[in-house]
Amino acid sequence: MRRVLVTMSVAVVLLAGCQFAPDNLDHSKDLAHIHGLGVDPADGGLYAASHNGLFKVTGKGEPKQVAGRTQDFMGFTVVGPRHFLGSGHPGEGDEEQPPNLGLIESTDAGETWTSLSLSGKADFHAMEAKHDQVYGFDSQTGQIMVSDDKKSWDERAVLPSADIAVSPGDADEILATTEQGVQRSTDGAKNFSTVAGSPTLIFIDWVSADRLVGVAPDGAVHVSDDGATSWSKGGAVAGEPEAILAHGTADVYVATGSAIYRSTDDGASFTVFQRL
Repeated sequence: MRRVLVTMSVAVVLLAGCQFAPDNLDHSKDLAHIHGLGVDPADGGLYAASHNGLFKVTGKGEPKQVAGRTQDFMGFTVVGPRHFLGSGHPGEGDEEQPPNLGLIESTDAGETWTSLSLSGKADFHAMEAKHDQVYGFDSQTGQIMVSDDKKSWDERAVLPSADIAVSPGDADEILATTEQGVQRSTDGAKNFSTVAGSPTLIFIDWVSADRLVGVAPDGAVHVSDDGATSWSKGGAVAGEPEAILAHGTADVYVATGSAIYRSTDDGASFTVFQRL
């Protein structure tokens, strides 16, 4: 399984962790190596996209693997009620599919998936769906790509990054997390420049016009209330971060290798929502 052009050191560690467990036990039903988080507006349920498939997580009892599907979700985003987009690699029993799934779509909350485009070509490790467009970072080329119909794609900047976030108010304003700090584009991901004074973040989410939440490689959470111009340090989680999600007015979820943490005070403090 190839992982290329993502140079952020901690991202390399995370991607390297996307391997089968060294023992002989069957871990295909376990929630492990989380690559994305999303809340379904249909029921408010939290979903975790992972190396072993998509899971619904309630914080009570074991996470439930959706449809028994073990495909490796490298990219995942929620578009609307029961409407998800993903990318990654086929799971056990799906040998007829290409190693890179391109863009796939579910309209029944992950029960079934349909291939939309770039099958066999793209492997999106970061995805956003806003402004009737899909934005993705393709690990195969290191490019940020944009589509307005989920079928044809514009190739934008080559920018080794771990995550991207799109402004809710401006389709052309995009942030990317890199080793040089947060970088910003105001021309639809064609050109980027470093945001002065930004912390080194690995994952980032842009939830409202001015509010952003990001997590650093050491688990420290940073919050911006002015569209990423300045940042303040909030709480922290234990372990290497694997994904972040800001939801509603104050909820923040951060996944690590051992737990999904939840904050209800905009990242100021965290408690364990789900042990893994």
